[in-house]
Amino acid sequence: MKKEIIRTDKSPLPKGPYSQAVRCGNLLFVSGQVPVDLAGNPIGAGTIELQTRQVLENLKAILEAAGSGLDHVLKTTVYLQDLAEWPRMNAVYAEYFKKDPPARAAVGVDFSGLKNHWRVEIEAVACIPS
Repeated sequence: MKKEIIRTDKSPLPKGPYSQAVRCGNLLFVSGQVPVDLAGNPIGAGTIELQTRQVLENLKAILEAAGSGLDHVLKTTVYLQDLAEWPRMNAVYAEYFKKDPPARAAVGVDFSGLKNHWRVEIEAVACIPS
């Protein structure tokens, strides 16, 4: 199987040595998405709901560019600055994954050293339907 790099200008472009997503066969590995707009500006500083929504919109745009979609996500990993915000993040997440949600893991992280006001990051593995 051949590795294919997925890139779209409908989601913020990487600012480092990584790809938005990589496809191998019918699997798609989407890099962690953070709460920034297309220009790379932070969204919803300190507001987990706004940040989660922006992250999932960025993720959705990459999935669609690869010929997939939220309904084809197999697993996500959610990184949270404050695990106490889990219920509020989860409420927004549930709006995007209404039926047959993917497997999921959650990890508490410290984004504070990045000075970016991120509260959440989400990465995903999806399939691309044939």
